[in-house]
Amino acid sequence: MTLALGCIADDYTGASDLANTLTRAGLRTVQTIGIPADDLALPEVDAVVVSLKSRSIEAGLAVSRSRAADKWLRSRGVSHVLFKICSTFDSTDAGNIGPVMDALRADCSEGAVLVTPAFPETGRTVYQGNLFVGAVPLNESPLKDHPLNPMHDSNLVRVLARQSGTKIGLVDLATVARGTDAVRARLAELEAQGIGAAIIDAVFDRDLETIGLVAGEHGLSVGASGIGLGLARALVSTGKVKPAAASSAAGAAVGGTAACLAGSCSQATLKQIASAEKVMPVLHLDPDRILTGPGEAQRALDWARPRLAEGPVLIASSSTPDQVAALQARHGRDAAGHAIEQTMADIAENLVKSGVRRLIVAGGETSGAVVDRLEIPGFLVGAEIAAGVPVLRAVGAEAGDMLLALKSGNFGGPDFFSDALRLMR
Repeated sequence: MTLALGCIADDYTGASDLANTLTRAGLRTVQTIGIPADDLALPEVDAVVVSLKSRSIEAGLAVSRSRAADKWLRSRGVSHVLFKICSTFDSTDAGNIGPVMDALRADCSEGAVLVTPAFPETGRTVYQGNLFVGAVPLNESPLKDHPLNPMHDSNLVRVLARQSGTKIGLVDLATVARGTDAVRARLAELEAQGIGAAIIDAVFDRDLETIGLVAGEHGLSVGASGIGLGLARALVSTGKVKPAAASSAAGAAVGGTAACLAGSCSQATLKQIASAEKVMPVLHLDPDRILTGPGEAQRALDWARPRLAEGPVLIASSSTPDQVAALQARHGRDAAGHAIEQTMADIAENLVKSGVRRLIVAGGETSGAVVDRLEIPGFLVGAEIAAGVPVLRAVGAEAGDMLLALKSGNFGGPDFFSDALRLMR
């Protein structure tokens, strides 16, 4: 299998977002969980998205896992690797975007790397190096209260410079608007100045197409699914990939019962939980009880099992930013986050043992914990539920045929859970 595009994603929901974007652009795409085992049968595809749960772990570990994924992808003929990050640039001053970028750049002997989290379709734009979420700068958006990676600076040149070992430059929107030759010239100018990475502005889809054409000529790029869209369109427009029809790989019914799990504390997910309460039973977990023992997971299972035969249920550990801050003050940020993730994974594992075959998970860290616990090695990409969120059919899962949806906290409309269930049969 020779691949046209290789991708390394720093969390599982972001990976499915990217896989969905590449599929819509005409690339046959598969998402794997970690580096695939040699005996995992993968279909003939144009792109592989290797999903890692590396966004918020120790930087050295994130680097080693990302380098191993990069090595695997390049051994399959990939000449360009996209390091896929969150469209809100989730990363503290200690990493992990900068350290991983530096390591992958060194491994492929790249000059200046283009970096952008812009994805206008989902309201993420970059202007003069500043990231906007909708109409507001990143540091004024709800992401300023993210429980793991609070974002207090919208200027990505500054953000990336604080965590990278190389100088960071800027390719501004005026340059992008002049086209590919202007971007190439600006990148060469930055390289001559000893700059190793450049934030590049993007406000419209056409900007992503310009970026994709230039980035694809190099060995590495860094960004969200928007740059993936640009790369995919470049591969199709230059004839390097023949566009495939939209995938129906995850469209066949699997039957079985359905459940939803919500661990994200984003405003979008909190609104989605409130909407779900109108149409299905919802259980809110007690975070303090989660931190004191396994009883809360058992309470959730005892509550869910008799209800599953009547229809979907939703179990939520989500809290408001003030509640999260208070919990972290009592128990510590890392301890609280780990305990909640593992409790949700315990619940998911036992729900699947009880016959659940359609599972919807909201929240990047929660999705990572759940998929790891279920030991699912990969996914085929199906219908799009909401922008950036497809139906996924598990490949090689011990539990057999399953459909999943892995939702980043901020994605989807108010009725996301109902919308997902309608497409997952």
